[in-house]
Amino acid sequence: MISPIKAIIIDDEFLARKRVSNLLNDIKEIDLIEECSSGKDAINAILTEKPDLIFLDIQITDMTGFDVLKQIDESVMPLIIFITAFDEFALKAFDFFAFDYLLKPFKDERFFQSTNKVIDLYSTNKSDGLNKKINNLLKYIENPNADFFETKKSKLAIKANGKISFIEKNDIKYIQASGYYAEIFTDQKKYLLRESLNSLLDQLKSFKFIRIHRSTIINSSLIKEVLYSNYGEIDVKMEDEKLFRISKTHKKEFQKKMGI
Repeated sequence: MISPIKAIIIDDEFLARKRVSNLLNDIKEIDLIEECSSGKDAINAILTEKPDLIFLDIQITDMTGFDVLKQIDESVMPLIIFITAFDEFALKAFDFFAFDYLLKPFKDERFFQSTNKVIDLYSTNKSDGLNKKINNLLKYIENPNADFFETKKSKLAIKANGKISFIEKNDIKYIQASGYYAEIFTDQKKYLLRESLNSLLDQLKSFKFIRIHRSTIINSSLIKEVLYSNYGEIDVKMEDEKLFRISKTHKKEFQKKMGI
């Protein structure tokens, strides 16, 4: 049995604080000790009360949630569940650096998933290293073009089943759309994630990855043959013998990139 996890809610909206407070009433492992409506009050509360967990809204009236964190020494930095209305692009930073975040408007089920992660961390003493992630997040916010994680250069982050796996970009053979999901194929296995092909292509940032169809991206370094038909259609055969048709929309771009 773990000691109650001391928590503070930081949000300038009364109804937002009330909702989180009501949800916490159903969680006996977490003890809500204070609510703050401003960044200034939040800094004072964190330094005074030294909570184990804070629910931190990114947009507060007098400062941002990041400004609050910059005033907190690493030795008393609590675990953080960010509450944000940021768009999908900005959330990629949280996927890399943050413990967890709630995207407004969030469902009760999503809230309980986050708090269960907190309880699991404290019951298994696996919270080491989270302060470093927060420091990296603050650096990223100050300079989003800097590459603080070397893995981002050579690896692609795959978030699924409550964890993030990293795969070598060079190991990716091809990617195919499957409904709302993308299937990423390597020699070792197939990865399934809820991500658009446009987003994945942007993350790969490599000349070798080419969009050849609205539902297909290929690693051009793994092309075995380019096949022409009598009707002007083009297929590519990969090294594993997988065959793909190049759509008319992407035909010129493919030919230009491949120099054919």
